[in-house]
Amino acid sequence: MPEFFTVLPPEKALEQLRAYLSPLPPETVPLTQALGRVLAQPIFAPEPLPAFPRSTVDGYAVRAADTFGATESLPAYLRLVGEVPMGRSPGLSIGPGEAALIHTGGMLPEGADAVVMLERTQRLDAETIEVLRPVAPGENVIGIGEDIPAGALAFPAHHRLRPQDLGALAALGVMEVSVARVPQVAILGSGDEIVPPAQTPQPGQVRDVNTFSLIGLIRQHGGEPLPRGIAPDRLEILEEMAREAFEAADVLVFTAGSSVSTRDLTAAVIERLGPPGILAHGLAIRPGKPTLVAFCRGKPVLGLPGNPVSAFVVARMLLVPLLYFLRGLEPPAPSLQPARLTHNIPSAPGRIDWVPVRLIHREGTWWAEPLFGKSNMIFTLARSDGLVMVPLDLNGLQAGDSVEVWRWE
Repeated sequence: MPEFFTVLPPEKALEQLRAYLSPLPPETVPLTQALGRVLAQPIFAPEPLPAFPRSTVDGYAVRAADTFGATESLPAYLRLVGEVPMGRSPGLSIGPGEAALIHTGGMLPEGADAVVMLERTQRLDAETIEVLRPVAPGENVIGIGEDIPAGALAFPAHHRLRPQDLGALAALGVMEVSVARVPQVAILGSGDEIVPPAQTPQPGQVRDVNTFSLIGLIRQHGGEPLPRGIAPDRLEILEEMAREAFEAADVLVFTAGSSVSTRDLTAAVIERLGPPGILAHGLAIRPGKPTLVAFCRGKPVLGLPGNPVSAFVVARMLLVPLLYFLRGLEPPAPSLQPARLTHNIPSAPGRIDWVPVRLIHREGTWWAEPLFGKSNMIFTLARSDGLVMVPLDLNGLQAGDSVEVWRWE
């Protein structure tokens, strides 16, 4: 059995790793490519929006005071002095007792301070309208800077841009934004028994599962996966492929084979990538104890177990937070579903157990059904809705216990 010299709880290992991390340098991207990206710095409105007072309805631009007291039985009579053209300055002004036809989005003429909706007027002749209800100053008008004034904070740093945010920035004429760079994550598989999924495995061989689970997890949390293939169990080749992957990415993730020798090779290669090297050689967690956590020449490096369940659980605990830290963000809190256990979950004090569960809603109560299976059984994860944690100091959980299910995103 391998000896794990610096076994740590996952949160302690992550804390040690984070002490070395700095956010990646930002990059500038066009607005058309900014959806989902995280702002590296705040954006302030370079101009007021709108830049001129605009009508929010089709109607007549008026002086509000000229409509006070107007009713259907005793309307206010106003003289029509023209029509406000769309996309241009009005070219006219409104004096006492006057009105101008205006359309939604049209610029309010000088002298007008409100707009009467078309439905609340009647046209008597080519030059006269009746106003059937009064309007207040500012009614049916968006004032200068009412949407956002010049110099106001439009979006803070670390804001993730949504579709509506792109529209807001376009309205301000902001066509490029400075955003956190997407972390590039190199994935290097290793092990003589691992073959690409498109290949038919020979006796003793298995298809590469971990690379594809990790590709999905990395993309789901804002990173860009860089699959680098599968290295054989030979130190020179593994080291050469690891160095190439390391130079190409911001994070390097090994997914080792199942044998002890493969894990030992991975540890040796990681130590050769540069100081400070391995920070944790094993985690106090099941599944996932044989995990390597390292920081080499300015980059985080993870050595994940080969078994698919172990690799995925550890990646969710360690790799996902890294993707947020590298963009200057705090990881989102997990989605927790209160439930009750359907069966006992055995454990042992001194380690944290994460058990895949399926959620069942029965008679108004959520139940968590453990999906027991060895750590190389990927369908225990595929059939699960989330994980239940058995804390470090407990020797298990009992059927009927209240738990919180850490739901998959």
